[in-house]
Formats: sequence, C-alpha cells, structure tokens
Amino acid sequence: MSPQEFGEKIKQATIKLLMIAAVYLPRDVKSALEEAYNREKGELQKKMLRAILDNLEIAEKEKRPLCQDTGAILFYVKVGEKFPYMGSLPRILREATAEATELIPLRPNVVDVITGKNTGNNVGNYLPWIDWEVVPNSDEAEITVMLKGGGSEAVSMMKVLTPAEGLEGALKAVVDTAFEAGPRTCPPNIIALGIGATGDIATKMAKKGLLRPVGERHPDPRIAEIEKKLLDAVNSLGWGVHGTGSGPTALDVHVEIAERHPATYAISIMVFCWAARRATMKITADGKVTYPSHSFLEKEG
Repeated sequence: MSPQEFGEKIKQATIKLLMIAAVYLPRDVKSALEEAYNREKGELQKKMLRAILDNLEIAEKEKRPLCQDTGAILFYVKVGEKFPYMGSLPRILREATAEATELIPLRPNVVDVITGKNTGNNVGNYLPWIDWEVVPNSDEAEITVMLKGGGSEAVSMMKVLTPAEGLEGALKAVVDTAFEAGPRTCPPNIIALGIGATGDIATKMAKKGLLRPVGERHPDPRIAEIEKKLLDAVNSLGWGVHGTGSGPTALDVHVEIAERHPATYAISIMVFCWAARRATMKITADGKVTYPSHSFLEKEG
C-alpha cells in the first residue's frame, strides 16, 4: 500500500469513526440508560427516559446524529513509535473532520474567539483537539474521538485547592458542581474528577475519566470506593432525570489521579450529558481497521 493509499484509508476510517460517535451511543451508556428506565417508577421520569431511548433508536435507524449539538471534536491518539506515517496523522484527522462535517453531517461548532465567525467545517486553531500518547515498541495506532457538547462543558471546572482542603475538598467540589448544574447538563450525567499537580494535568485526568466506560471501576480499590460514594452522593441530590426530581442524576462518577506537588492540590471536574459520545478505532501497520468500542456494529453488519 502506497503512502497516499494508506493516508486515504486512515482518513476514510476516521470519517466513519466520527459517524459512529455521532450516531451510536456506546453500548455501556445505552445499557445504563435502559437499566435506569427499567428501574424507574415515576411516570414522568419513565417517559423522559423512554424519550431518550426512542431518540437513540431513531438516530440508529436513520443514521443521523443523536443530538443536534455534535460537540467540539477531541481526538485522543495512542500511537506506536513504529507506526508508519505518524507525522501525517494531524493533517489526516483535520481533513477527515472537515469532510465528516459535510457528509454526516456534523453541526459546525468552531468559531473565532475574537470575531465569533464560524469556520464552517469544525476545523480551526487547535480544533479538532489532538491529545498524544506515544507507545513504545508498537506499530499500531488507537484513536478515540470524543464529541463534547457545549451544555455539559459549560459547568466543568478547574481549581487549585490548598493541601489542607485536600481530598475532602475535592469530593465536596464534585457534589457542589452537580448540585449547581442542576438540570442544565441534561442528566443523567457522567461526571469525572481529575486530581494532579497542576490545573492542566487535573483537567487531562478528568477528561480521561470521561473516556472510561460506565460501570468500570478504577483499578485502585481505594479510588473505586471513592467513586461509589460520590455516585451515591450525587444521586442523593434529587435532581433526577432532566431535573424532574426522580431517577438518576448521574449514571456514573469516575476519578482519575496523578501525583501532586506538596504545595498544590489541583482538581478538575468534567461532565458528560446522557449523550456521552465517544468511539475508538485501532489501525495496524498493514492498514487493518477495527472499531472496538462499537464492535456490535460489525456483528450486526
């Protein structure tokens, strides 16, 4: 396969990745919504959840985005140091984004900070955002896309606490954020807490938490226990489905931690609405592409 053919294959695979993320909610999120529907006793809340599930079915049937806000496009790239054409990936991802905006279609969501002018194709300075991780002794690439809606992002926060405030202050901030957000984030939500040495590290940890599947606990049992307690605390606030007072406010809460500086306790809290759109593809050095996050689509043809 020539470099040009390889690049075109990656571009077309990325367009498909964006389509999958926009149209098909990940199985873990959809299953959590179905479980919430089956558990719910309130008539109004059950109707709300049924409307969400019906929306998902229509999106899948008609191959249309499941939400009108198709979000800011964020790519998380884990690329092997031996992966061919690593240097071409930024260009390919930007070209794929522009083409996908017209083909899927995606709502143009990139505007100039000064003029407010829309670029029209979801491409601009540092958007789509590309987060890099180089994997030693590998010749494969794994690309995850997150479509981050504006409503849920509006309540996200970053703050540097004092060490005296510590973990207790971080956990309080999660509950406070969920309480202050109320129904504005289209609950039930997925909430992630990141902790680190600096604000940007904490934010990266929180975004990493949003990428973890619903129901998957942190491998550290201490952190896993914190996640369970936070989920219970958020769901005890009583906002419920779309702020109706019953049902889950959050489908899950995830915590991701990096080591911190002795004098700082940086935290970030990120929120996904129920339309928690993310999808992953893997590309081998010989050009084979798979979509492990949505493998059920391959089984269904």
